[in-house]
Amino acid sequence: MDFDRRILPYYMTYPGPYGTRREDTVIRDMEYLQQMYPLEVKRYQRRVASVLDRMDYEGSMIYDEYPDRFSLERMAKNIVAILQREEKEAAVENPTPPEKWVWLQDLILVLLYNEVYKRRHGGRRGIIQF
Repeated sequence: MDFDRRILPYYMTYPGPYGTRREDTVIRDMEYLQQMYPLEVKRYQRRVASVLDRMDYEGSMIYDEYPDRFSLERMAKNIVAILQREEKEAAVENPTPPEKWVWLQDLILVLLYNEVYKRRHGGRRGIIQF
C-alpha cells in the first residue's frame, strides 16, 4: 500500500465552490450581471467607479480589513451630490424628485460596496463596456 498518496475528502473531488477558482468565478459572475444593469444604474456604477479610482491606492481605507462604514456612507453621499450637480448642469427636462434622491443614495451605497468588494478581490475596475 502506498502511503504517499493523499486522500481528498469527497466534496473536494467535485467541481464547484471548493475549487481554487471560486473567487474568480464570483467576480466573473458579478461582472456579467453588471452588464445587465439598467442604463441609469450603469451610469451610476460608472460614477462610483470613477470616484473609487481616486481612492484606489496602496494603504487606502477601502483595503482595510474592516473598512469604516461611516466613511463609505459619506463617500456615497458625495457621489449623490455629484450626480445631483450633473443633473442641474444638464438642465434635465424632468428633474429627479427630492424624495427619490434618498432612495438613490441607498442604491449608490450598494453599488459602492460591490465595487469595493471587486477591487479588494482582484476584479476589473468599473463596469464592463460592450
